[in-house]
Amino acid sequence: MNMETANLTANTNAPADAGRIKALIDKLEQDRSLTRSEWTDLIRGRSPETAGYLFDRARKIRIRHYGHDVYIRGLIEFTNYCRNNCYYCGIRKSNPNAERYRLSKEEILDCCAHGYELGFRTFVLQGGEDGWYTDERLADIVASIRSRWPDCAITLSVGERSRESYRILREAGADRYLLRHETYDSSHYQRLHPPALSAAHRQECLWDLKELGYQVGTGFMVGSPFQTSENLADDMLFLTELNPQMVGIGPFIPHHDTPFADQPAGTLELTLFMLGLIRLLLPKVLLPATTALGTIAPDGREQGILAGANVVMPNLSPAQVREKYLLYDNKLCTGSEAAESLKDLEERMAAIGYHVTVSRGDSLNI
Repeated sequence: MNMETANLTANTNAPADAGRIKALIDKLEQDRSLTRSEWTDLIRGRSPETAGYLFDRARKIRIRHYGHDVYIRGLIEFTNYCRNNCYYCGIRKSNPNAERYRLSKEEILDCCAHGYELGFRTFVLQGGEDGWYTDERLADIVASIRSRWPDCAITLSVGERSRESYRILREAGADRYLLRHETYDSSHYQRLHPPALSAAHRQECLWDLKELGYQVGTGFMVGSPFQTSENLADDMLFLTELNPQMVGIGPFIPHHDTPFADQPAGTLELTLFMLGLIRLLLPKVLLPATTALGTIAPDGREQGILAGANVVMPNLSPAQVREKYLLYDNKLCTGSEAAESLKDLEERMAAIGYHVTVSRGDSLNI
């Protein structure tokens, strides 16, 4: 274990530290403002005892604003072509083993029709940064969804584009946009991405999206290579500044065809702790229990809900392409992760005292 990874290890040695960590959790709940050093101390000093203390408060806040509702999103992974070479991603441009595909407009609309029948009222179009989907083509798809299902929310997750592109897609009918900043710190960002990409440009895209009237979602990897507690503190400070409507986080999971194939995965423990902290920081935010959580633990998604999350995103993509959108190894795309298994998901949520809700599920964080 190197020193950078060691910085993310919870402090389990000094019970006396629990009082200070609980005091920081109380401060966060009361005024939603911590300094960088306080964030760092809180993350580094966590323990099973303080995690339980945090989750209890996060659940109460989540229930206060959203009750026991769990919002569902129909995820349509419509292309795994990507122009980028992010060092952690299985669909990176330079992976010769990725089996590439693109969905046609008709196939995407079929996914929406199927999802609507199942009860989905939000569609999430997610893909790599694929230049084949020009502004004209993508806007046409968005406008068609908006015309056929006017009561549904349309979310896009297609990476970094120009402000003009974002404007065109917004005017075509897109409501929300998901763009994880991945890590706020520019030097850490460069260790995860090729030189052509920068943290500053990604953050600029998020501010453009917000100014254009999107409901904006961002987020970061937990336990990514070289990550420190200070990096996570900077991520939390960025969330404070941006004040997004949605935050998606998940553990880093390596992919065998990437430069980070041999790096250790992020942990369920730290990811859950960060979910709880985000719920306290942004009480009204939409917070998914991600696929990655379910990938690293059989009940990871349920644990995410109990840590303060309130969204799940079953897969609506055609069955024949689901295993091709492999961002990381062993990614779930069947079982309760599949949109067709909505009844199974409902039963799993009911078992922990929550219920799946059929609605757009707009963010209350406005």
